[in-house]
Amino acid sequence: MGRTYGDAESAADLAIYRGLKRTVAFRSLLVTLPVALVILIWLPRPALAIAAGVLCGIANMLLGMRGNEWLLDRGNVALFVLSSFLRLALFGIVAAALALWGPPWLLGPFFLGFFVPLATYALLAPRAFERKI
Repeated sequence: MGRTYGDAESAADLAIYRGLKRTVAFRSLLVTLPVALVILIWLPRPALAIAAGVLCGIANMLLGMRGNEWLLDRGNVALFVLSSFLRLALFGIVAAALALWGPPWLLGPFFLGFFVPLATYALLAPRAFERKI
């Protein structure tokens, strides 16, 4: 017979998941904003692009996770897809505005900051959900 997954385990995993969201956001800021502050003196626009990127990356992560939760709760795939397109449009507009404000290569520092929360989540999630059998 296979292993069952009870309500207590589900509640524990949900608590880990919620804590992981806060931890990823905090660590992303902790890693990225000091770097942006240090280079702000010499390269102000790339520093602001990194800071904007990490803030947008955190917002994207949290909105995406909320969309996943809504999908699980309500099962409305159309609303999930629509919210994904809206997120893509919103953060694409921010990236385009940065490219128009400064040189087009500002997209590099923006996306560097944007993907820090994703990389942080990828590093922290496996350890957060490890289980002893």
